[in-house]
Amino acid sequence: MKNLNYILLASSLALAGACVQNELEDGSTNPPPSGGTSSGDEENTFDHMNDGISPWELVDRLSKEGPPRYTSHMHSCSKIRYQTLGNVLRAVGVNTANTTALSAGRLYTDGFSALGGANFDNRIRENIGITTSGASREFDIFAAAAPEVITAIPTLARCNVGGTPAVLFDAGNVCQASGITCLIGSPATQAHIDICNASVTGASTVDIGKRLAVAVLLAAAHTCE
Repeated sequence: MKNLNYILLASSLALAGACVQNELEDGSTNPPPSGGTSSGDEENTFDHMNDGISPWELVDRLSKEGPPRYTSHMHSCSKIRYQTLGNVLRAVGVNTANTTALSAGRLYTDGFSALGGANFDNRIRENIGITTSGASREFDIFAAAAPEVITAIPTLARCNVGGTPAVLFDAGNVCQASGITCLIGSPATQAHIDICNASVTGASTVDIGKRLAVAVLLAAAHTCE
């Protein structure tokens, strides 16, 4: 039955395409764009691709991945839990008990609600969905934590491999794979290093660039749990 539904869907798409073609042959002056991209504006639409899709490719994809209502549950992205975020910060040398204004610890503590913390008194569980306020606060925390992280990385036991402490940046302010690996908890790739270096060199100052690089890497690694 499921395959039959897919075939019917493909057939309907094919018929829709045929109807459009017939209308064009009847003298329509607004043919659909033929591939490439279209640029949008306030009076038009948004930037988008014009590539079409084969009904049979769609059927094949749906048969392998399932319908959208299924894939949205299987492949959706939940935020990192509040307590887990605290563990992550402490693991890379951040003092989450710091009460100094605008410190990472203070932003983390005061950001309990913005980060979707649970309200057990009112029987409200922790919000596991990503929100604008939660994502913004999380990135602010990572940016504020960067100086602590940069200093702490060489001292952390988990970052000391073979007796050689890892560092995020060398004397020339170039990003190092060993430090990135320790920071994100998985082997650093060339893409990680390139993004890190681009963040450093593209900022107004080297120090700001380093903070942005650390925040970007942490956000990429921990935006979703």
